[in-house]
Amino acid sequence: MKFEAPVALQRTPAPPDALGRVLTDLRISLIDRCNFRCPYCMPEEAYPADHAFLRARDRLDFGEIERIARVFVSLGVRKLRLTGGEPLLRRDLPELVSRLAAIDDVEDLALTTNGVLLPRFAQALREAGLDRLTISLDSADPEIFRKMSGGRGELAEVDAAIAAAEDAGFGTLKINCVVMRGVNDAGVLDLVERFRGTGHVVRFIEYMDVGTVNGWRHDRVVPGRELVERIGARWPLEALPRSASSTSRRWRLCDGSGEVGFINSVTEPFCGGCTRARLSADGKLYTCLFAHAGHDLRALLRAGESDAALGATVAGIWSHRGDRYSERRAELRAAGVLEHVEMYRIGG
Repeated sequence: MKFEAPVALQRTPAPPDALGRVLTDLRISLIDRCNFRCPYCMPEEAYPADHAFLRARDRLDFGEIERIARVFVSLGVRKLRLTGGEPLLRRDLPELVSRLAAIDDVEDLALTTNGVLLPRFAQALREAGLDRLTISLDSADPEIFRKMSGGRGELAEVDAAIAAAEDAGFGTLKINCVVMRGVNDAGVLDLVERFRGTGHVVRFIEYMDVGTVNGWRHDRVVPGRELVERIGARWPLEALPRSASSTSRRWRLCDGSGEVGFINSVTEPFCGGCTRARLSADGKLYTCLFAHAGHDLRALLRAGESDAALGATVAGIWSHRGDRYSERRAELRAAGVLEHVEMYRIGG
């Protein structure tokens, strides 16, 4: 279903933040629930079956999400990514995608998912205007994958999701793997082998201290450079150029069979190029993945704030942004600054 776009807002880019970074990306968490219990994000012991998640009325509705997205686009955002929790748990998601795809100046509309529900939605999402998909896959081994999903997922379900995405016309998929030493790092080569020649890009993500309940330990971080050496010993690699705002260091397999990426937030921080804002399902604006508090935009919306006033508020928040947690990780952890918003609330 296509929606007629409201009158476009005046385009006035937000001023750069306190470190000179411009606002170009908005990550929108649609729901705080997930059908997995991955240990690095939402471990079962912290979020059992009876955990109290947001009620429907406490989440932003589609009209509110669209309105906030239009305000951000008027401030210079060109990329929107839908996240969760698991975004495919949000009912009627293709409707929201259609509304967001209709916003002028949105150059890229993407979604990150664990894939379990994707086969039933892939075609509708593509037809609604979704540009790109990222699918989480932490192991090519069924047993390890099941463990990494908290006992909730099966590898065959993700294989079916990838096939459904291909059938729906999505081109290059990004396949995200969070690597934890002693848990799934031994299977890194298997994942590269699985996707060589497919056109899809596997990206290995260093295990991060996001949130407060994932039991993060530095000795479980596998540095990206170590993985480059492991993979390069099997398939020689050649470094590719990296854009200023990219989170991923890209390498090409020299035999021409594909590309791999490495998101090295712990060992090679990229705060200096971060252009992302994050919106939680309950309408809070976070200026960093490691923030401990957000700014309540839902309250402003429901109090009748105008788009112009909402835009001025967002621009003001962004202009004062000075977040660079990954660059200061050791210093801040030593000082006891450990409280961060949980990743399932604002996406990765």
